Amino acid sequence: MGFLDSLLGGRKKLKGPAPDRLFALSTAYVTLATGHGISTKGVAAIVSQPLATADFESIVADMEEILRGTGEETGTTIDTSEDEHGYRWIILRDDDIEDLVVGINAVSDALAVGGYGDRVLAAVFAFQDSKGRPVYFIYNYKRGYWYPFVPAGKQARDGERELQIKAIITDELPVEPELERWFPLWGIPI
Repeated sequence: MGFLDSLLGGRKKLKGPAPDRLFALSTAYVTLATGHGISTKGVAAIVSQPLATADFESIVADMEEILRGTGEETGTTIDTSEDEHGYRWIILRDDDIEDLVVGINAVSDALAVGGYGDRVLAAVFAFQDSKGRPVYFIYNYKRGYWYPFVPAGKQARDGERELQIKAIITDELPVEPELERWFPLWGIPI
């Protein structure tokens, strides 16, 4: 038993999700596009629960400035939005999905290093199928898993299509195994 274990009363500290799971989308998108007609829309977002502290606001402002600066080289643009529940969305636009993944990762890393990793909820990448219907890939930071979200109208989702996409992508992405954790995100601003 180590020193930390003795402080925790013998309890083991739980490991967080593997951060590299976010990067799985960098290769999975090829399978989606070439084999299944699901292509990126060139936009992604990270959503967090903001704190009204100067430190949190400073980290977010610094990250936005860095992304704007690097965006001049990569072509990535950045915008922010706040939804009706008070969650902050940092929205990135770039035709290169790898730039989107790297940008989203940079934001989540900055918040984690600043001590606010628990405030990051999800990353959302917008895709569309061959008929132009929206398909979102949501990365749940708390669980370290991806899942598809296919809206089918106002407050309705296409569960059958989501399961089809799960079958397509399971070998490429770590997909959330518990379907009840496939939370819909209504009003995604991307």
